[in-house]
Amino acid sequence: MKKILILGAFFLLLLTAAGISVYAKMDHSSEAHKQSKSTENDGVIRVYGPGGPLGPMKEAAEKFTAETGIKVVVMAGPESNWIDSAKQDADIIFGGSEYMLRSFMLSYPGMINENSLKELYPRAAGILVRKGNPKKIHSLDDLTKSGVKIIDVNGAGQLGLWEDLAGRKGQIEGISQNIDISVKSSAEAIELWKSNSKLDAWITYESWHYRLKDVTELVELPEAEKLYRGTPIALTTITDSKKDSQRFVDYLKTESSHEVFQRWGWK
Repeated sequence: MKKILILGAFFLLLLTAAGISVYAKMDHSSEAHKQSKSTENDGVIRVYGPGGPLGPMKEAAEKFTAETGIKVVVMAGPESNWIDSAKQDADIIFGGSEYMLRSFMLSYPGMINENSLKELYPRAAGILVRKGNPKKIHSLDDLTKSGVKIIDVNGAGQLGLWEDLAGRKGQIEGISQNIDISVKSSAEAIELWKSNSKLDAWITYESWHYRLKDVTELVELPEAEKLYRGTPIALTTITDSKKDSQRFVDYLKTESSHEVFQRWGWK
């Protein structure tokens, strides 16, 4: 009987200790979760998107922060560089064209709050050429001339851009024959443009010239030939700062922000 009582007391002691241990772990886990949520909801608005609109988006964000005290961090570039982080903490996603953000929504269903989708400002396509324009490129017709080497971005908001322009003037074949290389992103195009001086032209958005003034000249197309694409923006469904995020989006729609975008080549 004594042995039974001793064993019973021993097991009761073990169960009590185990219960305290489990409770301690649960309490620690709960506290860690609270700290994690606190870190996520730190009052910083995190904005992600492609590199094209980075210049005006960052400038507008800095003005917004100066006026409101709400910090906005803009992270931009090829999607592969930021998507893992965006899945964890993105408050806002923007696109370099309408199709670009729509494609993002198809790739990551449920991540974008579709009711919050807004259009900012359109930007026109143009032709970037070398400083001094050594090949004397002044029009789409000039891109069909023998010896002209064109770089093509087959994606990143520019998918089909040159074809849409050329198709209107019956120049698809002539320009296609002069495409020397195709890449998937503007970041790749910039790297090649800077490292390969044999590339003569890049049909892209006029806005890229304002980021690359040291290595490009801009050939603007006549207004009747210009092609415009949009700049969409939306809140995510995972944001912990919906009110402040919407406030920033609304700020981007003000005349003050419009002037910023215009300085960077938007209409």
